[in-house]
Amino acid sequence: MEETSRKAVERFVATAAGASSVAIVGAKLLSGGAVQENWLVDLEIEGGPRAGRIECVLRCDSPTAGVAISHGRAQEFALLKTVFDAGVRVPEPLWLCADAAVIGRPFFLMRRIAGTAAAHVLVKDRRVGGDRVRLAEQLGRELARIHTVRPPHAALDFLPQYEESPALHRVAQHRAFLDAHHTAYPALEWGLRWLERHAPARGLVTLCHGDYRTGNYMVDDHGLTGILDWEFASWSDPLEDLGWLCAKCWRFGNAADEAGGIGAREDLYRGYESESGRRVDPDAVRYWEVMAHTGWAVIAIQQAERHCSGEENSLMLALTGHIVPELEWEILNMTEND
Repeated sequence: MEETSRKAVERFVATAAGASSVAIVGAKLLSGGAVQENWLVDLEIEGGPRAGRIECVLRCDSPTAGVAISHGRAQEFALLKTVFDAGVRVPEPLWLCADAAVIGRPFFLMRRIAGTAAAHVLVKDRRVGGDRVRLAEQLGRELARIHTVRPPHAALDFLPQYEESPALHRVAQHRAFLDAHHTAYPALEWGLRWLERHAPARGLVTLCHGDYRTGNYMVDDHGLTGILDWEFASWSDPLEDLGWLCAKCWRFGNAADEAGGIGAREDLYRGYESESGRRVDPDAVRYWEVMAHTGWAVIAIQQAERHCSGEENSLMLALTGHIVPELEWEILNMTEND
């Protein structure tokens, strides 16, 4: 972290925390994050109600524009605070700086939680995350707690509301992007038409995480420690989150463990049902798995475009574009017997 940014963050936290002084005694850029940038920041706070040493994560935008549908940091902070207050296991949100002039981008700080979120580690090393039956159940229970937040909600009034079914709403969003894009994707158009023809009617609408998958939650040796990355949250069908986690594209090569590559979907469903009191319909979840592959393909195209357009020179973004054919194949495979 540059010295000017470091000093600016120290001054901001001192004011926000009501402290006499704040010092950043350690700062490290964390790996990953094509859309956002995350810094591990150790604060030494003197005076005020939070006096002492606090390990935080500072979260801000990537240096260049992110995915068009992702929320800004002020909105993500509001989401984090809402679900924290609802009892969801997330990092405690601490302070929001909406003034981009402070470090050049809006940012917020949240309390650091222990563990790892590395998907490639979780799916390959079963010693990480504790008992996998229990971990899958925990993921189901936390998801059910997220889904207790319902519209309308004053703190989340920035989330668009709509009258059509969440499925058709998603189809319309993806189709609008593809219609405006310079390159045609016939397999994705096929998938959208299938999703349109099989769309479930509007039913229960809740807050959905929007990117609930392995890699976006933290675990330690005993199990789940927190849910991360809320920048794609929206009002939607709660089964959208279950379908996203169970989609083959988010199993990271461990296809046999259908709940995010880490466990059995039956264990995930059991945890969800025990917390929510609602039965999970596997066929309905399968619909949202097709939607997940389609939605991830659209995001992958957006990410690749950031590199190919010259907007951002990034090998990671370029490689993201190469997964689109694999996603198209899975969509065709899942819908071939229609």
